[in-house]
Amino acid sequence: MPQEDTKSDFTGNYKGRYYHVLDNGQIFCDLCPRACVLKDGDRGFCFVRQNQGGQMVLTTYGLSTGFCIDPVEKKPLNHFYPGTSVLSFGTAGCNLGCQFCQNWSISKSREIAQLSQKASPEAIAQKALDLGCTSVAFTYNDPVIWAEYAIDTAKACHDLGIKTIAVTAGFIKESARSDFYEHMDAANVDLKAFSQEFYQKLCLASLDPVKETIKWLKSSSKVWMELTNLIIPTKNDSLEELKSMCDWLLSSVGDDVPIHFTAFHPDFRLDDIEPTSKETLIEAYDLAIRAGLKYVYIGNVFDDKRENTYCPKCKHLLIERNWHEIGQYNLTGNACKYCGMQISGVFGTSCGNWGRKRVPVSF
Repeated sequence: MPQEDTKSDFTGNYKGRYYHVLDNGQIFCDLCPRACVLKDGDRGFCFVRQNQGGQMVLTTYGLSTGFCIDPVEKKPLNHFYPGTSVLSFGTAGCNLGCQFCQNWSISKSREIAQLSQKASPEAIAQKALDLGCTSVAFTYNDPVIWAEYAIDTAKACHDLGIKTIAVTAGFIKESARSDFYEHMDAANVDLKAFSQEFYQKLCLASLDPVKETIKWLKSSSKVWMELTNLIIPTKNDSLEELKSMCDWLLSSVGDDVPIHFTAFHPDFRLDDIEPTSKETLIEAYDLAIRAGLKYVYIGNVFDDKRENTYCPKCKHLLIERNWHEIGQYNLTGNACKYCGMQISGVFGTSCGNWGRKRVPVSF
């Protein structure tokens, strides 16, 4: 169960939650399935949670590796206030050990003080409001490991009418899940592969907790969810695995959860793997459509067809995209302008006009 927390002194240390004390005085982390057991002074696998005198402490509260305004489509979220701007930020550390991490300079960082800007939850919310952002996104590294900071920031955002987005691997324990997602309006969950072998060897994690998070988000929360699958050649790109993933999605969460198949670029410890071909992404796209998924996208490559949203019923173009920039917009609220079919997602009365800009922000 979550422990009572206190305000941070903004040196990074925050008396955290999600742990219990063992009989031998060590503490057991209840936040993620890694279930780290920490003696005094130890840090968890994520590096940012530490046993300090028999108490869990989050050492990056109020600290960030940087802020930037992005289009919401970059998260990627295609069915959540399209065209709007998002104030994005992250901290340091991660509870997965992905060999292909494309934010490794942040997620694997041990130099927290050198990387971080200071920003309180209230300051972040006010900055988002002042800059005209519709949402704040907790991203770059997984916000699960800095749940207290993300939750407090989400509360401050909601007080000012700002929406909140978690970009996450979904690797969180059931005991902490509802507490974290209660404060999120949307999530993009990175379903990294559909085999335990991949998760174990390439992520130092496990698949089942991620599947449970995805099912729970769909069945038991009000969070708008989209999924991302980064396709890595020779690692998770077999048509059999992709078919198994699509079949599981249909049976477990339904046909209306958008999925983004994105291209891998060599990085971190998999810099010897070739980039994902556009042809491979198109194969995955076509497979998912044939399987019965309604909203399928490809990303990290230019495609003037498969970035767009189409009506599953009448097949008309509803939302046209060009590298995260909105062109045609043919929705009336959540309804197709042509046939009236209700399109799954969270849409405003019109789309935003932020475009594809990426603007760094300082505090």
